[in-house]
Amino acid sequence: MPEFDIARYVQPGDGVVWGQACAEPVALVETFLAGRNAYPGARVFLGIGYAGTVRAEHADRLRFVSYCASGTNRALVEAGAVDILPVPYSRLGAALRSGALRADVLLVQVSPPNARGEYSLGLAADYLAPALDVCRTVIAEVNEHVPWTYSEPVLTRDRFAACFASSRAPVEAPPAQAEARARAIAQHALGCIPAGATVEAGIGGLPDAVLAALPPERVARLHTGALGDGAIALLESGIAADCALVCGSRALHAAVRENPNVRLRSCEYTHDAAVLGGIARFTAINAAVEVDLTGQINAEVAAGRYVGAVGGALDFVRAANRSPGGISLTLVPAERIVAQLCGPVTVPRSEAGLVVTEYGVADLREASLRERAQRLIAIAAPERRDALQHAARTAGLAWAVRY
Repeated sequence: MPEFDIARYVQPGDGVVWGQACAEPVALVETFLAGRNAYPGARVFLGIGYAGTVRAEHADRLRFVSYCASGTNRALVEAGAVDILPVPYSRLGAALRSGALRADVLLVQVSPPNARGEYSLGLAADYLAPALDVCRTVIAEVNEHVPWTYSEPVLTRDRFAACFASSRAPVEAPPAQAEARARAIAQHALGCIPAGATVEAGIGGLPDAVLAALPPERVARLHTGALGDGAIALLESGIAADCALVCGSRALHAAVRENPNVRLRSCEYTHDAAVLGGIARFTAINAAVEVDLTGQINAEVAAGRYVGAVGGALDFVRAANRSPGGISLTLVPAERIVAQLCGPVTVPRSEAGLVVTEYGVADLREASLRERAQRLIAIAAPERRDALQHAARTAGLAWAVRY
């Protein structure tokens, strides 16, 4: 990318937003960070980081805030270089529109234009779509390797204050490990998914493993936040998808290129309660850090470290619980069934659905607290089951276990 004076477009104290995960305009971000002395106090909103472009040292002139500690953001959180906003993914659009999250300058990675001169947002629309509606300035990195996708919106050249060509390969999501435990959890989960389901799958190896194993004939469509590599075979079989971002490998980028069945939409659409409320057999598949014996889910903190996000799980869990024929699945390794959470309650026990480990499925729907504890202990790690029984009693959960 040619050098340019980015300080012409960014002012001290501005709110700056750019695409997350595979949609990060890395060359533009590097230029912005290098010029930070010219706009001290600029407040940057970060999404998922995979490229590692932002480092703690950049907080000497800039302020960083994020809704998550995913990917390389974790190191920033531990260094005290980023503030966490514990807000649902579904509310990011409203926060941008109200100015609670300022988006004065938007840095976007876009595809080359199609024959009509339309630039696609390529690999993410999520919170970029509302940011486009409110920002003062848009600077675009036109990346020849970014797939043209059916994003909403598409953009024309006159929308950009500045526009630069790039040939850097887009960031890829870290590959999920195809371990035996993930395959076992996926097999248990498959038996719970209704035929004709509209499926949501959260970020991570466990939801991806379920998607990868799901026969296309069982799926009506995908409606999800992040579309991962586990969806490749489904997309290639013709399954349609509405998603907020594409979060995977080069193979996934190829699967969505000019694919009219894949629509990238604002998170205001993908996570909207009214939209989700109209979907029958909606099936939410999400991972968690841990689940306690009452069915509470922590998706944010592990061993005292902020590692996740409030994210969109609760939006999807609630929608699945209310959908006719719908179901909510929470996937966790068996050792993450615990007596008490070590972090916040991301999904309350009032929304408990099915919990799946490598040892089976615990159906918590309409189950009493005692029944929940018994069912969860039955699918916990065998070597921990006695300790869970004991911990339940000594932690004041005697009502949850039988003597």
